[in-house]
Amino acid sequence: MGDDYKQAATYPSEEQYDRWENQCEELGMRSMSEFMEAMVEAGLKKFDTSNVEPDETNRELRQQRNELKTELDRARERIGDLEEAVYNSERREVKEYVAENPGAIYDEIIQHLVETVPARVTTHLDEMEGDDLRVEDEQYYLQDEIARDVEEA
Repeated sequence: MGDDYKQAATYPSEEQYDRWENQCEELGMRSMSEFMEAMVEAGLKKFDTSNVEPDETNRELRQQRNELKTELDRARERIGDLEEAVYNSERREVKEYVAENPGAIYDEIIQHLVETVPARVTTHLDEMEGDDLRVEDEQYYLQDEIARDVEEA
């Protein structure tokens, strides 16, 4: 080696070294030094760090985060409203049954709720259709925005 060269050393893990050595052999290179030099040069040609710019600015990322948070808050509020509607509907059903059947026992109340579920579900589905649900060929699907919110929550 002449004066035009300098030595550079690296200390890879055994796993890295073995991987590099296998790749060196597959490429038919004479030495690990030749392999490392070729890989460094290939890496340098692959990208130029001076031209790397972030895909989005911090301001754009903050704006997107705020928009997503607003959407999430709206979805949570809507889910809360729906949960409250279901809760109130069930409570109302129990109150009405007990009002009509003073002294009803636990098992009778449960049986009444079981027997009246289909009517209440129909009411809930009717109320949710359009806003939260869409119906296609008698099959129910979440509206796209609601489905995204549910997946994110």
